[in-house]
Amino acid sequence: MNPLLHQLQPYPFERLKALFSSVTPSQTLRPISLGIGEPKHPTPEWLKEQLLAGFSALAAYPPTAGDLRFRQACGDWLKRRYKLELNAGTQILPVNGSREALFAITQTVVNPTGHLSAQVQSHSPKPYVVCPNPFYQIYEGAAFLAGAQPYYVASLEGKNFAMDWQSVPADVWAQTQLLFVCSPGNPTGAVVPLSEWETLFDLSEKYGFVIASDECYSEIYFRPEAPIGSLEAAHALGRAEFKNLIAFTSLSKRSNMPGLRSGFVAGDSEIIKKFLLYRTYHGSAMSGMIQHASIAAWSDEVHVCENRLKYQHKFAAVTPVLQSVLEVQLPDAGFYLWAKVPGGHDEHFARELLRQYNVTVLPGSYLAREVAGHNPGSGRIRMALVAETDECLEAAHRIVEFTQQYVAPAS
Repeated sequence: MNPLLHQLQPYPFERLKALFSSVTPSQTLRPISLGIGEPKHPTPEWLKEQLLAGFSALAAYPPTAGDLRFRQACGDWLKRRYKLELNAGTQILPVNGSREALFAITQTVVNPTGHLSAQVQSHSPKPYVVCPNPFYQIYEGAAFLAGAQPYYVASLEGKNFAMDWQSVPADVWAQTQLLFVCSPGNPTGAVVPLSEWETLFDLSEKYGFVIASDECYSEIYFRPEAPIGSLEAAHALGRAEFKNLIAFTSLSKRSNMPGLRSGFVAGDSEIIKKFLLYRTYHGSAMSGMIQHASIAAWSDEVHVCENRLKYQHKFAAVTPVLQSVLEVQLPDAGFYLWAKVPGGHDEHFARELLRQYNVTVLPGSYLAREVAGHNPGSGRIRMALVAETDECLEAAHRIVEFTQQYVAPAS
């Protein structure tokens, strides 16, 4: 077996299942889960109809590069959303959801033996994949299985959870082959501003690493202005060729279609070319039936605006309720609340909340790694407000009642 598999850490929800294995939830209250970031708003009926309308495409093998009509629909969306003109034939590829693409791009980019010149001054025998901390665990697992070493960069709580890129030593950047950026971020909801993008582009230009920008939450936001995208930032800063930059997005959150497993990547045409080669062998072609429905989804903004408005109303209702007992703020974007718990024991808080009030939340420490004795997710919980407003409000009121009488264990 591949020995690199032994480096993989248990997924957060495996750890959550183990944490709750001996817990008997309250039997007097119906279960409410805020644990998994799986959209629960209804999928538009007309999108279901579009999926069925593409049924005949199942009679043919789809090309890995996808139908040009699909790529053009994605390009048209990029033009409407970011005012960008991309070549649909060379700068856009379909992917089966951003998750598989984030993993696959790591296998495409990382050269585990291509860092020997930098290794002379480094303590690490492997190239680095730099990622945020807390983070989406696919970044870490993809790095391990590509033969790289993750380097975790913590967020700065006092600066709206901006990443502390300045803390990364020069010798680490010199060995970095891939940088993961998540904007809007999971779990913090922070959006990378233009000034921060400029810093990252300068570092990429200096050291030659690829930037993979995970933007799957880009269409759910709470500020008047839409979050800036990486390609948009590159264009604004005069980097219109998107050198060493590739952006990832999907329909899961935007259109409430997580089960469709449909998204696309866009950016540097040379990376796209190599990524297509990898995917041809990997067997990652998107079904023509899925592409048919996806074209319709990327071509319509009405359902996206309606969906965003529902989240805005929901967060406006739920956040003040929780702020009465928890340290939590309205995020820039995304559908998570990232809250501090009294006493700082996130696992204990989550266990007791389930036991007493039948509400599931995810301990923040499960979404981060300990570095220099500190886990930046410790003492926090992530709450996914993906259900309808009434259910999320009921969960919030239960959390308030629980927290008012909660006693944290002694440190």
